[in-house]
Amino acid sequence: MFSHIFTGVNDFERALSFYAPLMSALGNPLRFCDRERPWAGWQSHPDARPLFLIGAPHNRQPHDPGNGQMVAFLARTHEVVRKAHEIAVEHGGLSDGAPGLRPEYHQHYYATYLKDPEGNKFCVVCHDPELNF
Repeated sequence: MFSHIFTGVNDFERALSFYAPLMSALGNPLRFCDRERPWAGWQSHPDARPLFLIGAPHNRQPHDPGNGQMVAFLARTHEVVRKAHEIAVEHGGLSDGAPGLRPEYHQHYYATYLKDPEGNKFCVVCHDPELNF
């Protein structure tokens, strides 16, 4: 459905230090990073799309996070959701909802809600039941 999602940032280096470990935990490899522009993008795995991008707004105006806008990243397991929450908070993000089941969405909806250092809201979600090994 999506080609790419772009999230605006004002402090590119801070955003890069936040998103790089988060994307790694989610299994999304860095596809490019251009500090001169500035922007960076991570691709889905194993496919090249969709891309998740961060960067300065194209119009060179300051970034302002929008109320009601959110990106949701897909996690393979509940453990990945918990790890993503931990990594995000360790790297300057704010918890906006601890990892847990949200049965109001559906029976297996397990998610965490966070804000990045710029105030952009995002979610990390697993739609599958927890696997117990």
